[in-house]
Amino acid sequence: MTANKESFKIKVGLFVLIGLFLFVLAIFIIGKQKSLFDPVFKITTTFYNVSGLQVGNNVRFSGINVGTVDKIIIINDSTVRVDMYVKKDVQKFIKTDSEVGIGSEGIIGDRLLIITQGSAEASVIKHGQELYSSEPVETDAIIASLEVTALNAEILSAELANFMTGINSGKGTFGRLFKDTTMAENLSKTMSNLETSSQALEENMNATKESILLRGYFKRKKDKRNRK
Repeated sequence: MTANKESFKIKVGLFVLIGLFLFVLAIFIIGKQKSLFDPVFKITTTFYNVSGLQVGNNVRFSGINVGTVDKIIIINDSTVRVDMYVKKDVQKFIKTDSEVGIGSEGIIGDRLLIITQGSAEASVIKHGQELYSSEPVETDAIIASLEVTALNAEILSAELANFMTGINSGKGTFGRLFKDTTMAENLSKTMSNLETSSQALEENMNATKESILLRGYFKRKKDKRNRK
């Protein structure tokens, strides 16, 4: 009986040890994936609207996940403060004139923070320092803008259709021009007369150049141009 109790205690002890080992291993693996065991430093920024950002979302720099969102606190009715922790080895690349924006993982993915690259002349950011932010563009605002654009296109199409209908029916100056054969013929005659006048003018100029009295004048003009 005593031997059975001792064997049961040993089995329970081994079971507890194995369970504890698996628990610690799971925490280590999750922590490694979330960078919980890497040295980090704190950055803060403020937004008017965080657009669905949540605690635990990724922080990205140069297309690489470098940290996570730690806190989101409402300061007042127009300001929301966001604290984030970023890997310490990335600190030397983040400058004081870098900006923080809100993006998303793909089209319908989770929200994330995106830190832009600063200028080479700016100093490196310090622990706890605040960066300027750029407000995200809301989907509702994009849809509203597209609706306005579509409405304007519809109005323009209707006006263009009315204009073409007026031309086809002979209304207005363009309509009369296209429909009135007399006006079209007059315009054709005018263009023909202009062409004839231009030819006559050219012939007169050539005749003038051949004139004995003016031949020397045109010759001097030609020589002068050649010398230039």
